[in-house]
Amino acid sequence: MKAGFVWTLVVGGLLTAPAAAADIVSPVSPVVTPIVEQGWTFSVTPYFWAAGLSGDTAQFGLPVVHIDSSFSDILDELDFAAMAIAEARNGRFSIFGDLIYSKISSGRGTPRGVLANSVDLTSTTFAGFLGAGYSVLESDAGRFDIVGGMRVWSVDTEISISGGQFGGASRSDGATWVDGLVGVRGNYSFTPKVFFTGWGLVGAGAADVDWDVAAALGYRFNDRFSAIAGYRALGVNYENDGFVFDVVQQGPILGLTMQF
Repeated sequence: MKAGFVWTLVVGGLLTAPAAAADIVSPVSPVVTPIVEQGWTFSVTPYFWAAGLSGDTAQFGLPVVHIDSSFSDILDELDFAAMAIAEARNGRFSIFGDLIYSKISSGRGTPRGVLANSVDLTSTTFAGFLGAGYSVLESDAGRFDIVGGMRVWSVDTEISISGGQFGGASRSDGATWVDGLVGVRGNYSFTPKVFFTGWGLVGAGAADVDWDVAAALGYRFNDRFSAIAGYRALGVNYENDGFVFDVVQQGPILGLTMQF
């Protein structure tokens, strides 16, 4: 768009930047690991999350603003995004991590160019989850895990002014916090090739609530590669000293798992 999307948030009271792409954050590996394997197995899953964003946000001491943006709105101003899940498993035990990083920016010239020629906005969001799990149920067809871990959030926004009397001025606002989450994840193979995977996590900490749910179908090409397609929703409600980040991100998710 449309630098207008981000600019509208500033005029209304803030800029927020959780990116869709994607924690996400799924802290759950979509790969189905055969039960017969012994010793440690490892997998890496880069993924794409086409999520929209809705909720309430506030920064820079400005009033709370309601946001309701589609994935296409966010994509128009997305500079960079990276998302990946990694897992190590040994029998019933697993250790896994999920990293999401995004950067959104927008710029707009001022009407008269006296106080400033242009104002640029840059916002970054990082969400990282590290957890562990234990399979309470498992069979040749799949497994059901109890999981728990910690998620770190970091949201930062910077406003920079170029030209005019205020040229070179900048201001930033942001917050970093940690939440603890617990939940379940599982997978089930319908055939040697087709499987289902899903997860649900909920918790709190610095945030009043932090949750993540998803469901997906997967296809196993061979013992090393598989792919998933499904739907994911993630929400967090954090407020501190005028900084508000009460949002829900949801949309389709696609991933490719490499196991070794």
